Amino acid sequence: MSDRDLREAVEEALDWEPIVNAKRIGVSAKDGVITLTGHVDSFPQKREAEKVAGLVSGVKAVACELEVALPTPDEPTDEELARAASNAIGLNTLLPKGTIQVWVDNGRVTLEGTLDSQQQRKSADQCVRFLAGVKDVNNHIVIKQGVNRIAVKTQIEAGLLRNAQLDANNINVEVRSGRVILRGTVQSWIEREEAERAAWGAPGVSDVDNLLDVNPLSNLVAHY
Repeated sequence: MSDRDLREAVEEALDWEPIVNAKRIGVSAKDGVITLTGHVDSFPQKREAEKVAGLVSGVKAVACELEVALPTPDEPTDEELARAASNAIGLNTLLPKGTIQVWVDNGRVTLEGTLDSQQQRKSADQCVRFLAGVKDVNNHIVIKQGVNRIAVKTQIEAGLLRNAQLDANNINVEVRSGRVILRGTVQSWIEREEAERAAWGAPGVSDVDNLLDVNPLSNLVAHY
């Protein structure tokens, strides 16, 4: 598929997505990599636009440069936003009390602290990211070190096998302390993302190096 055909396919997919205003999104394609530019009204719309583009056949990667243009009339002050973010984190039962610090600068929230798992780190991010007035989140929370390498590798591989979208036989998992390295081949950008999500789901993982290649024909070649 040419870059022009791929760009038009992504534009059509965005047009069909009801929660995304495709008229405000610019699409460019080069060597299978899609770049999204322009503005959307919320972070969920930004994430949905990125997801829709990644599901189009032939897309190898998505560079999402969309800006979130939040409405301004009722925009909270940084102090109000910091209070709301702190309250949201305090009410999150997945997070230990008093472990996360919050700073707000011009609508941008920064989170710092130390947690036990990536699931907790992601939960902290999600509970503040969609608060009214938040323009961006800088998540500087770190994961505690000290993991069982064999146990983590086994759990990740089991997660890959449970995921119907992935062919775990084509994915190699290497664990070095808290760092996970994924190598091999998947058939789409979204499968590459799912494999990385499975790796982050293991406790004690502090970094994931996703070296998976995207090849839509890999499964056909393997079974030829």
